[in-house]
Amino acid sequence: MYILHHTPDSAALVVRLVLEELKLPYQIAPIDRAGGALDTPAYRKLHPLGKIPALETPNGVMFESAAILLHLTEVTGKLAPAPGTPHRAKFLTWLFFTSNNLHPVVMHYYYPDRLAGAQNAEAVKTQAALTAKSLLTTLNQMIATDAPAWLTTEPSALGYYIAVLMRWLAEPCPPSDYPALHNILTALETTAAALTCAQAEDLGQTIFTNPY
Repeated sequence: MYILHHTPDSAALVVRLVLEELKLPYQIAPIDRAGGALDTPAYRKLHPLGKIPALETPNGVMFESAAILLHLTEVTGKLAPAPGTPHRAKFLTWLFFTSNNLHPVVMHYYYPDRLAGAQNAEAVKTQAALTAKSLLTTLNQMIATDAPAWLTTEPSALGYYIAVLMRWLAEPCPPSDYPALHNILTALETTAAALTCAQAEDLGQTIFTNPY
C-alpha cells in the first residue's frame, strides 16, 4: 500500500495520476497546509524541506516528483520505456529536463517572492513566463520532430508530469499554442485515471487543455 501525502491541485497530483494509471493500491493522507502541517516535525520526517509530495512506499518514504515517478515506472515496468531499451535514454533526458527546468519555472511563476523578495516579484514572474514559453516550445518541437510512441500514443509518467505543469502554466502559456503537446494533453485528460483524479479534486473535465 502506498500513502500519498496530498493537497488538491499540488505537485501530489501527478503522483496520484500515475498511481491511478498503474492501478496501484494507495491511500490519500490529507495535509493541512493552511494549518502549518508542512512545518511539523512529523511531516519533516517525510520530507525534510516541508514540500509536497511525499509518498510512503513499500521501500520507504520518497520525495521529489521525478524520483517518485521514475521509481513507480521501474517497480511496475509500465508508463516508461524499460531500462536497456532504445528509448530509455530519451525518456530519462526529457524527464529530467522537465524536472530540472520546467518544474522550477512553475514555482517561480507562482511564488516569485520566494526567489527574489516581494520588491522583485513582478520581474521574476515576467521572466518565468518567458522562460516557460521557451521551454515548452523546445518540448513541442522535440515531439513534433520525433513523436516517440511511448509519449504520444499512450499514457506515460512523463506525459502526466508535463500535463500537470502545463495545467498550472495555462495563463501565460495556453496549451493550444503548442500543438504537439496539446494532442498529448487532450488524450491524457480523457483517461480513467485523469477523470478519477479530476472528480476527486474537483478540477473539472478538461483538467489539462482548459483548466481554469
